[in-house]
Amino acid sequence: MQKIIYQFHLISGLIVSLPVLAWALSGFLYAVPNSVEGGTVEKIAAARVRLSPADAMTRANELAGRQLPTTALTLLMKDGRPQYQAIGGLGAESIFIDAETGEAAHSKPPTWKTRFFREAHFYYFTGSWQVTLLLIFSALAAMSAMTGIYLNVVHWTRRLLRKPIKQSAARNL
Repeated sequence: MQKIIYQFHLISGLIVSLPVLAWALSGFLYAVPNSVEGGTVEKIAAARVRLSPADAMTRANELAGRQLPTTALTLLMKDGRPQYQAIGGLGAESIFIDAETGEAAHSKPPTWKTRFFREAHFYYFTGSWQVTLLLIFSALAAMSAMTGIYLNVVHWTRRLLRKPIKQSAARNL
Protein backbone atom coordinates (compact mmCIF):
# COMPACT_ATOMS: atom_id res chain seq x y z
CA MET A 1 0.00 0.00 0.00
CA GLN A 2 2.79 2.39 0.89
CA LYS A 3 4.45 1.77 -2.48
CA ILE A 4 1.22 2.73 -4.29
CA ILE A 5 0.95 5.93 -2.22
CA TYR A 6 4.59 6.73 -2.97
CA GLN A 7 4.10 6.20 -6.72
CA PHE A 8 0.88 8.27 -6.71
CA HIS A 9 2.73 11.03 -4.84
CA LEU A 10 5.53 11.10 -7.42
CA ILE A 11 3.22 11.05 -10.44
CA SER A 12 0.76 13.62 -9.07
CA GLY A 13 3.69 15.85 -8.07
CA LEU A 14 5.02 15.76 -11.62
CA ILE A 15 1.60 16.44 -13.13
CA VAL A 16 0.85 19.32 -10.75
CA SER A 17 4.30 20.85 -11.19
CA LEU A 18 3.86 21.46 -14.94
CA PRO A 19 1.09 24.09 -14.74
CA VAL A 20 2.72 25.63 -11.66
CA LEU A 21 5.98 25.99 -13.59
CA ALA A 22 4.18 27.48 -16.61
CA TRP A 23 2.30 29.89 -14.33
CA ALA A 24 5.50 30.97 -12.58
CA LEU A 25 7.44 31.51 -15.83
CA SER A 26 4.65 33.41 -17.56
CA GLY A 27 4.08 35.48 -14.42
CA PHE A 28 7.76 36.34 -14.25
CA LEU A 29 7.83 37.49 -17.87
CA TYR A 30 4.47 39.25 -17.52
CA ALA A 31 5.76 41.13 -14.47
CA VAL A 32 8.71 42.58 -16.38
CA PRO A 33 7.15 45.51 -18.32
CA ASN A 34 9.69 45.66 -21.15
CA SER A 35 9.58 41.95 -21.97
CA VAL A 36 5.90 41.69 -22.87
CA GLU A 37 4.25 45.04 -23.36
CA GLY A 38 7.26 47.12 -24.31
CA GLY A 39 6.35 49.76 -21.74
CA THR A 40 8.29 51.37 -18.98
CA VAL A 41 7.41 52.11 -15.38
CA GLU A 42 7.46 55.85 -14.74
CA LYS A 43 6.97 57.93 -11.61
CA ILE A 44 3.55 59.61 -11.60
CA ALA A 45 3.69 63.35 -12.17
CA ALA A 46 1.23 64.22 -9.36
CA ALA A 47 1.31 67.96 -10.14
CA ARG A 48 -0.17 67.25 -13.58
CA VAL A 49 -3.18 65.30 -12.24
CA ARG A 50 -6.24 67.53 -12.48
CA LEU A 51 -9.03 64.96 -12.57
CA SER A 52 -10.30 63.19 -9.46
CA PRO A 53 -10.87 59.41 -9.47
CA ALA A 54 -14.65 59.95 -9.25
CA ASP A 55 -14.56 62.26 -12.28
CA ALA A 56 -12.45 59.69 -14.17
CA MET A 57 -15.06 57.00 -13.51
CA THR A 58 -17.79 59.36 -14.69
CA ARG A 59 -15.87 59.96 -17.95
CA ALA A 60 -15.41 56.21 -18.44
CA ASN A 61 -19.16 55.64 -17.95
CA GLU A 62 -19.95 58.43 -20.43
CA LEU A 63 -17.64 56.87 -23.05
CA ALA A 64 -19.20 53.43 -22.52
CA GLY A 65 -22.71 54.88 -22.58
CA ARG A 66 -23.68 53.04 -19.42
CA GLN A 67 -22.76 52.57 -15.77
CA LEU A 68 -19.70 50.29 -15.81
CA PRO A 69 -19.03 47.75 -13.07
CA THR A 70 -15.50 49.09 -12.62
CA THR A 71 -13.35 46.69 -10.60
CA ALA A 72 -10.13 48.73 -10.66
CA LEU A 73 -9.14 52.32 -11.30
CA THR A 74 -5.38 52.80 -11.60
CA LEU A 75 -3.40 56.00 -11.99
CA LEU A 76 -0.30 55.53 -14.12
CA MET A 77 1.99 57.31 -16.53
CA LYS A 78 1.35 56.26 -20.12
CA ASP A 79 3.16 57.84 -23.04
CA GLY A 80 4.49 60.53 -20.70
CA ARG A 81 1.02 61.57 -19.48
CA PRO A 82 -0.80 60.80 -16.23
CA GLN A 83 -3.78 58.60 -17.02
CA TYR A 84 -6.38 56.63 -15.16
CA GLN A 85 -7.11 53.13 -16.36
CA ALA A 86 -10.65 51.90 -15.65
CA ILE A 87 -10.93 48.12 -15.73
CA GLY A 88 -14.07 45.99 -15.54
CA GLY A 89 -17.28 45.50 -17.37
CA LEU A 90 -15.70 45.53 -20.82
CA GLY A 91 -14.17 42.08 -20.98
CA ALA A 92 -10.45 42.29 -21.79
CA GLU A 93 -10.79 45.94 -22.80
CA SER A 94 -10.21 48.92 -20.53
CA ILE A 95 -10.72 52.68 -20.77
CA PHE A 96 -7.93 55.23 -20.37
CA ILE A 97 -8.85 58.67 -19.04
CA ASP A 98 -6.27 61.45 -19.35
CA ALA A 99 -5.81 62.83 -15.82
CA GLU A 100 -4.99 66.31 -17.17
CA THR A 101 -7.59 66.84 -19.88
CA GLY A 102 -10.28 64.32 -18.91
CA GLU A 103 -10.33 62.84 -22.41
CA ALA A 104 -11.45 59.19 -22.33
CA ALA A 105 -10.62 56.56 -24.92
CA HIS A 106 -10.88 52.81 -25.24
CA SER A 107 -7.60 50.96 -24.87
CA LYS A 108 -5.88 49.81 -28.01
CA PRO A 109 -5.98 46.08 -28.69
CA PRO A 110 -3.07 44.33 -26.97
CA THR A 111 -0.11 43.11 -28.99
CA TRP A 112 0.20 39.42 -29.80
CA LYS A 113 2.87 39.02 -27.07
CA THR A 114 0.62 40.59 -24.44
CA ARG A 115 -2.34 38.44 -25.50
CA PHE A 116 -0.12 35.33 -25.45
CA PHE A 117 1.23 35.94 -21.94
CA ARG A 118 -2.14 36.97 -20.54
CA GLU A 119 -3.67 33.81 -21.93
CA ALA A 120 -0.76 31.71 -20.65
CA HIS A 121 -0.66 33.28 -17.20
CA PHE A 122 -4.33 33.72 -16.38
CA TYR A 123 -6.11 31.06 -18.45
CA TYR A 124 -3.49 28.42 -19.49
CA PHE A 125 -4.97 28.48 -23.02
CA THR A 126 -7.89 26.45 -21.67
CA GLY A 127 -10.85 28.59 -22.69
CA SER A 128 -14.08 27.08 -21.37
CA TRP A 129 -12.18 24.24 -19.63
CA GLN A 130 -10.53 26.68 -17.22
CA VAL A 131 -12.67 25.95 -14.14
CA THR A 132 -12.72 22.18 -14.72
CA LEU A 133 -8.94 21.98 -15.08
CA LEU A 134 -8.44 24.28 -12.10
CA LEU A 135 -10.54 21.94 -9.96
CA ILE A 136 -8.70 18.85 -11.22
CA PHE A 137 -5.23 20.33 -10.64
CA SER A 138 -6.26 21.70 -7.24
CA ALA A 139 -7.50 18.25 -6.18
CA LEU A 140 -4.28 16.64 -7.45
CA ALA A 141 -2.17 19.22 -5.60
CA ALA A 142 -4.12 18.62 -2.38
CA MET A 143 -3.75 14.83 -2.71
CA SER A 144 -0.05 15.20 -3.51
CA ALA A 145 0.42 17.30 -0.37
CA MET A 146 -1.54 14.82 1.78
CA THR A 147 0.41 11.82 0.47
CA GLY A 148 3.66 13.73 1.02
CA ILE A 149 2.70 14.41 4.63
CA TYR A 150 1.70 10.76 5.12
CA LEU A 151 4.99 9.51 3.65
CA ASN A 152 6.98 11.89 5.85
CA VAL A 153 5.13 10.82 8.99
CA VAL A 154 5.69 7.13 8.19
CA HIS A 155 9.37 7.70 7.37
CA TRP A 156 10.17 9.71 10.49
CA THR A 157 8.09 7.52 12.78
CA ARG A 158 10.00 4.43 11.62
CA ARG A 159 13.31 6.21 11.91
CA LEU A 160 12.67 7.56 15.40
CA LEU A 161 11.19 4.34 16.74
CA ARG A 162 13.99 2.15 15.38
CA LYS A 163 16.15 0.98 18.25
CA PRO A 164 19.72 2.18 17.97
CA ILE A 165 22.29 -0.56 17.51
CA LYS A 166 24.80 -0.58 20.30
CA GLN A 167 28.28 0.25 19.15
CA SER A 168 29.77 -2.96 20.51
CA ALA A 169 27.25 -5.05 18.57
CA ALA A 170 27.89 -2.98 15.47
CA ARG A 171 31.63 -3.70 15.68
CA ASN A 172 31.00 -7.44 15.76
CA LEU A 173 29.09 -7.26 12.48
